[in-house]
Amino acid sequence: MVALNTIGVIRLDALLEKQYDIMDVSLLAGKIMLENGAETYRVEDTMMRIALSYGIEESHSFVTPTGIMFSIETDEPTKTKLIRISKRTTDLYKVSAVNAISRRISAGELTVSEAYKELKAIQRAPMFFSFLVQIAAAASTSGCFVILLKGSWDNMIPAMLSGALAYFLLLKVADIVPTMFFSEFIAALAGGAAAYVLFRLGLGSDLDRIIVGTLIPLVPGLLITNAVRDLMAGHFLSGLAKGAEALLTALAIGTGIAVVMTFI
Repeated sequence: MVALNTIGVIRLDALLEKQYDIMDVSLLAGKIMLENGAETYRVEDTMMRIALSYGIEESHSFVTPTGIMFSIETDEPTKTKLIRISKRTTDLYKVSAVNAISRRISAGELTVSEAYKELKAIQRAPMFFSFLVQIAAAASTSGCFVILLKGSWDNMIPAMLSGALAYFLLLKVADIVPTMFFSEFIAALAGGAAAYVLFRLGLGSDLDRIIVGTLIPLVPGLLITNAVRDLMAGHFLSGLAKGAEALLTALAIGTGIAVVMTFI
């Protein structure tokens, strides 16, 4: 009788351990997605699909821009885990990679341990685009946007130079000073000042278009898009939070340029 009870306890412990492992996989997938720019509703849906694929029929997730709560319902008492999100960036490649793993899990191609290892590899991986590639992309975006605004070709070079400087400072200051919106303010301030200096040196003929092109890489376009999509999906808390973050980011950028324009 004692042996049977011992076997039962061992089996229960093994079952509980498996359930917690499934929760860890779901939470890790959600964390990677949320930290790299995914929408709230997509994060919740992915987490619940992963749990369902591993046999957890009843699961619930509650996601905000700063945290994830995930629980599963079984014959035992409900189990809940919480993780905090302290840093967010934009790397849609990682979001796509997690979605690919989720589809493989749904197809039965990955065990719990295999999925966890692959997700950990994605989490540890550096940004898909290198630092220099990001700067080059920001520069080309600034220059092309000047042409899109029907500016002359001579405005393209100063916009590219000042846009590259602004985005360089955005990334570097964010690493040094973790205070939100400070990096956007410094980037806009330096980018606007650089645009003015280049204009005064004779590079370019339209300061307004050069400044607008400089600021384009700083605009929180993905954040605004995600805010709208979350609101449309009924996630009002996350949608309003992301909308407020985008508004404050835009305010920081505007303040930086306003300081420059004050002294022109």
